[in-house]
Amino acid sequence: MKKANLKTAMTLFVISLLSSCAMHQGYMVNSAALSSNNFTYVYKDLKGTAMVTYVFGIFGGLDKMALVNAAKKDLLSKSPLRDNQALVNLTVNWKATFVLPFAITNRCTVTADIVEFRKVY
Repeated sequence: MKKANLKTAMTLFVISLLSSCAMHQGYMVNSAALSSNNFTYVYKDLKGTAMVTYVFGIFGGLDKMALVNAAKKDLLSKSPLRDNQALVNLTVNWKATFVLPFAITNRCTVTADIVEFRKVY
């Protein structure tokens, strides 16, 4: 009986050790004024991501602002801005995944639309 309980406890411990848990967080900001009808959408729902893994909460690298900048660079590498274009409907989402009791993976995803403003003569 004790052996069966110990085996069950060890199995549950190993399963909980190998499983992960995640938390999501995000916010939205606007970087251009779209109050008048002088623009057209060039791209919608472009995404850029950046990820870092922290071991024991300290080893891993980038802080939050650096992760956001890296995700934004990834987004802009897929579609660079040209003249009269701007990022709008900018959304920053965070996902923290607890891989092991001592390791956390933070993923930052930046989503945006690109609009092009018409030239005024």
